[in-house]
Amino acid sequence: MTKKLDGKIALITGGTTGIGLATAKLFIDEGATVIVTGRNPDTLAIARSELGDRAEVIASDASDPAAVSALFEQVQARHGRLDVLFLNAGIARFAPISDAPLADFDAIFNVNVKGPWLAIQKALPLLKKGSAIVVNTSVVNVKGMPNTSIYAASKAALRSIVRTAAAELSPLGIRINAVAPGPIETPIYSKLGMPPANVDEFAQQMIPQIPLGRFGAPDELARAALFLASDDASFVQGVELAVDGGLSQV
Repeated sequence: MTKKLDGKIALITGGTTGIGLATAKLFIDEGATVIVTGRNPDTLAIARSELGDRAEVIASDASDPAAVSALFEQVQARHGRLDVLFLNAGIARFAPISDAPLADFDAIFNVNVKGPWLAIQKALPLLKKGSAIVVNTSVVNVKGMPNTSIYAASKAALRSIVRTAAAELSPLGIRINAVAPGPIETPIYSKLGMPPANVDEFAQQMIPQIPLGRFGAPDELARAALFLASDDASFVQGVELAVDGGLSQV
């Protein structure tokens, strides 16, 4: 049986944990040659252990312009092209507007907005007709959830980039779409600096707002990313596909 990404070269930023790692495994199973990036030495080591020789695992900071340029130069040198780009790297820090440090604004926008914008720019020479870009946004860009002002604004900016890029890339035959997760069981919550009890409290507050009554799994997001990356979505351009159990829809 033909696999959905047979013969494709796929790059996944932020691919060493959670959604990115689950997507890397799925893309590999679907026939792609996969490259994943991350900047945490511990998660890079875990990804190398879990993916083995089935993927290239590269240390690269998605917010550093020099590192982004070097990454795509490396892909060019090793593979000569790129068929699928999943821009998944992102960070989240939650705080009320009254208390949020300015440093958080800069850090979040550097990773969540500047990083993907730079990656698209640097990837363009490698992307040919029929290639696909998938961008990880978030349902918070349409929800107005308390304490997410910076994070939500960064994801709204990213959603806007997808729209304008779709207009620019369509004449080249390159598709770009977004996948917008709701609450997903990933390590991102442990990275917020909240004690485990607070994370559990957050989950219990969120679940009643989700029509399907649970958090999603990374594999469920990965399958949505696979759809947008594959020829199954050959006539899908510029959309944001919510994978959120109905949180943003009902």
